[in-house]
Amino acid sequence: MTREATEADAPALVALRNAVAARLTLDHGSGHWSHAVTERSVLRGLETSRVLLALNSDAIVGTLRLATRKPWAIDPSYFTSVKRALYLLDMAVSPEMQGVGLGRQLLEEAEAVARAWPADSIRLDAYDAAAGAGAFYSKCGFREVGRIVFRGVPLIYYERLL
Repeated sequence: MTREATEADAPALVALRNAVAARLTLDHGSGHWSHAVTERSVLRGLETSRVLLALNSDAIVGTLRLATRKPWAIDPSYFTSVKRALYLLDMAVSPEMQGVGLGRQLLEEAEAVARAWPADSIRLDAYDAAAGAGAFYSKCGFREVGRIVFRGVPLIYYERLL
């Protein structure tokens, strides 16, 4: 089941995202994916974006954020020219729930939200490293449109036209 997040969900979102960061660090070593989030940063994301949640019973086991504002690492020149792009940020699935289709379900819900927004595309960047989710996004129908190094971080750009 999916739903939109509220301010009351902030502590659970912090716990989820930090658990995912800790697992990535354990599996792949320290990197940009190791960054812990705070409740303040999660609340700021709730104010400026639509945050979707995946639930297992009442527990938050997955999340992603859709924003109209371009993130700092995105260079629009790599993407298809569209009127209204949305940016997918902060996707995280509980380590215990990975590999069961939850991420794909979240992306399908994000696409439905984007179409109703209305938006013409969903854009994102993923780490170009073992800790990155590029293969996952490709499997889910996102198209790679470029590779860059931004402030020392190798990234892959993906987009999905709607």
